[in-house]
Amino acid sequence: MRGTTHVTRIPRPLLGALVGVTALLTAGALATPAGAAPKADSSNAVSSVSAGAQTQARDFWTAQRMREAAPLDLVSVDGHFDGGSAPLKGQAATVAPSTPAKTLKKAASDIGLMAFPNAGGQWTGGGAVVNTAGRVFFTYQGRTASCSGNAVTSANKSTVITAGHCVKLDGAWHTNWVFVPGYHDGQAPYGRWTASKTLSTPQWTASEDINYDVGAAVVAPLDGKQLTDVVGGQGLAFNTGYNLRMYSFGFPAAAPYDGEKFIYCSGTTNRDFLLSNDHGMNCNMTGGSSGGPWFTQFNESTGTGLLSSVNSFKYNFLPNRMYGPYFGADAQNLYQTAQAS
Repeated sequence: MRGTTHVTRIPRPLLGALVGVTALLTAGALATPAGAAPKADSSNAVSSVSAGAQTQARDFWTAQRMREAAPLDLVSVDGHFDGGSAPLKGQAATVAPSTPAKTLKKAASDIGLMAFPNAGGQWTGGGAVVNTAGRVFFTYQGRTASCSGNAVTSANKSTVITAGHCVKLDGAWHTNWVFVPGYHDGQAPYGRWTASKTLSTPQWTASEDINYDVGAAVVAPLDGKQLTDVVGGQGLAFNTGYNLRMYSFGFPAAAPYDGEKFIYCSGTTNRDFLLSNDHGMNCNMTGGSSGGPWFTQFNESTGTGLLSSVNSFKYNFLPNRMYGPYFGADAQNLYQTAQAS
């Protein structure tokens, strides 16, 4: 195992205490370089994947490789970082789920309601979320790694939402990127969907600003079918405020988890009062859960909701509290760009 890496950042003047931040996938890139936030520039916010690379990625991720994939070592970032600019607000907007009835497996109403609030436990409620959510696999700096993601309603029926650091990190786009909805036990019940494009917010691609840690992928058709025609798509919500009841899902792969269980957390969120403008929720998920969806208006009986954030990072001194970016105008623009691709 690699040793812990420490990176010192220039302190923010209003914060006198030393604060550590831990990324859920890997680390240092979640400390934004100090200084003024860069202007948004979408010119480098999309990476296209050739047909040959797509085939290579699909073949690369065998059942054995998926089982063996692990989150990169968690790297502690000691020191303050400039949280960058607050997400630009816009008018509240929602997109409805588009989950076919055939994807609604055993519903929570059949087994009783799940615990709320809940700081981490296996999801046994069934519903659409067990099909729309999945693991994300990719190669990062020559190593295999995993994140989480979720299929959403989209014009192209091919859009997956995840975290920014699950598509690009340390200035490089990940390769061999695939989405495996409904993953379990090394199996891909709905197939391995390869990215034809990966995207993130301009602020993340420019300086990896933690406030904009949102990513997306457009996946290629598989066996002549499009993603949401097979697994359905969850809804989305933008600019809908803070202090909301939310459910978070993911496939944590770092101890005590192993990436084989579909885990959820739930609770009323609060706005981060330290270094970001993120939502915060009590949640013990670990590395590998990055990019997993946070839902508002989540219906346990159907497993559907409005994707309103994603698993992003934790503070070292709050290991059981998860943070996810606010879905403002830039996250909405990212979604629009992805679904129009």
